[in-house]
Amino acid sequence: MIQDIVVYPDKRLKQISKEVTQFDETLHTLLDDMYDTMVSKKGVGLAAIQIGVAKRVLIINLPEDDNDDVVIKKEDTLEIINPIFLSKEGSCKHQEGCLSIPGFYEDIERAKKVIMEYQDRDGVKHTIENDDFLAIALQHEHDHLEGKVFVEKLSILKRKKFEKEWKKKYK
Repeated sequence: MIQDIVVYPDKRLKQISKEVTQFDETLHTLLDDMYDTMVSKKGVGLAAIQIGVAKRVLIINLPEDDNDDVVIKKEDTLEIINPIFLSKEGSCKHQEGCLSIPGFYEDIERAKKVIMEYQDRDGVKHTIENDDFLAIALQHEHDHLEGKVFVEKLSILKRKKFEKEWKKKYK
């Protein structure tokens, strides 16, 4: 079921999400709702807190390009529960956007390569290693679990400009 997205500066986005201990039908429904919501909003990632659920759950689905058509397959969705970064290396900049801050995009500096340990919907542990766009998406969504949004990584001047423009747009 498609859920409403929590939009910045809603205080829920500042919450630190709680560890998942029950890998049951409630969690599976949350993951399915997150997928439906993310796809309906044309996102590539979503953290549970972005639909108001303060649990350490995120999903990512990087679409495939198929002759100019963007193809999203549910079975390609990474369902990441209780993620922990084992390492972050290097540095890169990438333009980011966020479903909780619609219409705003900015270059953000992140680690180039990450290794993350996580559990799937059944509680089975996995490790993922990436030095491409997925590494950026993992860091972006993980920030949500820590109560942070990507605009907090902007320089003071860019942040002030963003806040001023955002207030005008959403008054």
